[in-house]
Amino acid sequence: MSLLKITDLHVSVSGTPILKGVNLEIKQGEIHALMGPNGSGKSTLAYAMAGHPSYEITQGKIEIDGTDISELDPNERARLGLFLAFQYPVVIPGVKVADFLRHAMSNVRDPERKEGEKLIPMREFRKELREQMNDLGMDLEMARRYLNEGFSGGEKKRMEILQLALLKPKFAVLDETDSGLDSDAVKVVSEGLSRLSGPEMGVLIITHHERLLEFNEPQFTHVMLAGRIVETGDAQLAAELHEHGYKSIRERHPEAAAEEVSETVEPV
Repeated sequence: MSLLKITDLHVSVSGTPILKGVNLEIKQGEIHALMGPNGSGKSTLAYAMAGHPSYEITQGKIEIDGTDISELDPNERARLGLFLAFQYPVVIPGVKVADFLRHAMSNVRDPERKEGEKLIPMREFRKELREQMNDLGMDLEMARRYLNEGFSGGEKKRMEILQLALLKPKFAVLDETDSGLDSDAVKVVSEGLSRLSGPEMGVLIITHHERLLEFNEPQFTHVMLAGRIVETGDAQLAAELHEHGYKSIRERHPEAAAEEVSETVEPV
C-alpha cells in the first residue's frame, strides 16, 4: 500500500509564509477532505504538492513511498503517481485533447519513456478514451478540440475527472473541483470521482462545501487555519462545518485564529 506523507511543510509565496508546518498522511484507498476558510492555505498546499514553481518549500518534505518529491519537477511527481485537479483548469490552445491525453497516459504508464518514443497503441487508447468519456457524459467530439479552449466551467471540470480516469494515479488531489458548478455538473463530477476512487487511489478533496462529499464520504476530515491543520475528524466534522461554519473551530484554536490573514493568496 502506497503512502503520501507530508512532514512539517512550510511554504512561501513571493516571500510571504503561507503554510507553517503541515503534517498529513494519506494511504491508498483512503478519502480525505481538507476544509478551511479562504486564505487558510488549502490551495497553497495543493500547488506545493504538485510542484508549482511559485510555491517555495522552505522547510519540511513531501514523500511518496519514502521518496522525497519536494525538489522534483511536476512531471516527475506525476510519474510517481501524484495528480492534481485544478480549481481553475488552464486553456492550452493548439494542443488537442486526444493528443494531450495519449502522451500523458504513455508517460505515466511507462515512467522510463523518453519523448519521441513509442506511445500507447492508438486502438487501446481510443477504446479506453471512448469508454471513460461515455461514463462522464462527454461528447466524443471534445477529444478533437483544443484543451479547455471554449469549454464551459462544467466541461473543464469533467475534463479534469477524465484525466484522472485515464491516468489512474496513486494519489489524487482535487482543489475545489466543485467550485463554480451547478448542481447537475457537481453530481456528474462527484459520481465520476466515486466510480474512480478505490483501494488503489488515495484522494484529498479540498472543498468549502459538502456537495462533492455526497458520493465520496471521507474517512478523515482535516481543518486548516492560518497555514496549519488544527483539527482532524471523520465525515461528521465535514457536515458540521458545512452547517455551522468555522466559529467553533476558531474558538477551540484561538492562537491559530489570531494568525489568520484577511487576504487570500491566489495561485499564480
